[in-house]
Amino acid sequence: MTDDTAPERGGGPLSGVLVADFSRVLAGPYATMLLADMGAEVVKVEGPKGDDTRTWMPPVRGDVSTYYLGVNRGKRSIALDLRDSGDARVARELARRADVLVENFKPGGLAKYGLDYASVSAANPGVVYASISGFGSGAGRDVPGYDLMVQAMSGLMSLTGDPEGPPYRAGISVFDVMAGNHAAIGVLAALRHRDATGQGQHVEVNLLSSALTGLVNHSSAYVAGGVVPYRMGNAHPSVFPYEPLPTADNDIIVAAGNDGQFRKLCEVLGIPEIADDPRFARNADRTARREELRPILVGRLATRGALEWFELLVAAGVPCGPINTIDGGFAMAERFGLDPVVEVGEGDRAVPTTRHPIRFSATPAAYRLPPPELDEHGDELRKWLTEEEDDDV
Repeated sequence: MTDDTAPERGGGPLSGVLVADFSRVLAGPYATMLLADMGAEVVKVEGPKGDDTRTWMPPVRGDVSTYYLGVNRGKRSIALDLRDSGDARVARELARRADVLVENFKPGGLAKYGLDYASVSAANPGVVYASISGFGSGAGRDVPGYDLMVQAMSGLMSLTGDPEGPPYRAGISVFDVMAGNHAAIGVLAALRHRDATGQGQHVEVNLLSSALTGLVNHSSAYVAGGVVPYRMGNAHPSVFPYEPLPTADNDIIVAAGNDGQFRKLCEVLGIPEIADDPRFARNADRTARREELRPILVGRLATRGALEWFELLVAAGVPCGPINTIDGGFAMAERFGLDPVVEVGEGDRAVPTTRHPIRFSATPAAYRLPPPELDEHGDELRKWLTEEEDDDV
């Protein structure tokens, strides 16, 4: 892109990559935000009423949903009504010029606008076209894809909560976020393939598949071992101690995942002989006899508070941590020098946001644009997209 009306190039490893973002809500916008942080120019295409998350409130910052703010930095917004022939033509031109297109419409839902993969790739053979759905483009194509449904249907909720209580959802839309990450990985891999061959391709991600791979050891227990796991509260089925344990004031997570860590734990607790007890010598022994071992550990932990134990155990190399609220989590990241909050935008538009999770030594993430207002960049983008084809795009 060379003319003054085109989106400006940014720095970062994806500098010069144009992403047409036809996604909404969480999984797709999260993926495209990560790409924007890495230097891609992301054009967020919204319907006339905007992304649903603009209205998901409270909480708010000013009068803007913090949900929307959390996954839409670094983008430019254009509002297009795809039912309007002129707007649909602008959308198709954006897709023709894009290096990457990300969408999470119902599978096949963009075909009537000429924005499905077959149509877009016919005009733009090098495009990396990423589709995110709930249950794939086959037999599950007509099932709406919402994270809560997938948490239930995948089995995650059967693993979450007290063993004697009802199943629970995770505290976030965990599979939307996971699918967004998988979409970003797929896009990057497909761009690498295109760089090598000149060929674009269709990248498909669905929440259920993301969920099943994300259940990791529980999925493997079933697939490889024929075991159907069930919820164990905060306990781990294969490791002990690996759960919250009470102290003199608050619970603390103790994650002594191997024999060496368990020995260090016992030494700090003042019970070194327990590490040599044949009942608890190996992880398999400790896991099998967790009900015998737990009261021994709890008895010692009751002599100090959680933060005091945290300092002592971490100093000895024992994985552990206090159970924080979100503010405490950010405070802990500050303590460790992770600088978890960055500000994007200037003046009244400045918004504090969570730092990109990946650190690059040569091409750091950049936070160039605050989350856009609806159609904030519509005029400049329409001007660019309706001009004669730019040979340098």
